[in-house]
Amino acid sequence: MIRKAMIAAAVLGASFATAAPAFAADVTGLWATPGNGGQVEIARCGNSLCGKLVTSDHIKTNPGLKDIKNKDESQRSRTLKNLQMLYDFSGGPTKWSGGKVYNPEDGGVYAGTIELVSNTELKLKGCIVAPLCKTQKWTRIR
Repeated sequence: MIRKAMIAAAVLGASFATAAPAFAADVTGLWATPGNGGQVEIARCGNSLCGKLVTSDHIKTNPGLKDIKNKDESQRSRTLKNLQMLYDFSGGPTKWSGGKVYNPEDGGVYAGTIELVSNTELKLKGCIVAPLCKTQKWTRIR
């Protein structure tokens, strides 16, 4: 009888283990982008997620670097350091959608999704219009 209860508990535990992610679903923190030494701080902004560009190789060279490629000419005088580039993402605990991604390299704003793959990796996807999308893998710094 005790043996049957132990086996049932083990089977039940195994089914819960496969049903839930094996990591804590917290996307907030500092993330490294795949190019130019970029670092983005993702935080909660009310009921949504947002992210700001903390630094990059270009910002380290010139901390006053401006957003000169912005398609909105009135925004070109703002600095890239601490520039909000992710906003209005909703959902969770491991996937967020409905947000916007600003790319300072081309000045474009794209529809985006964020998926937390593990505690140390996320996928950020930005689309002009599906299927014209680009996906990046970001790595957690802290």
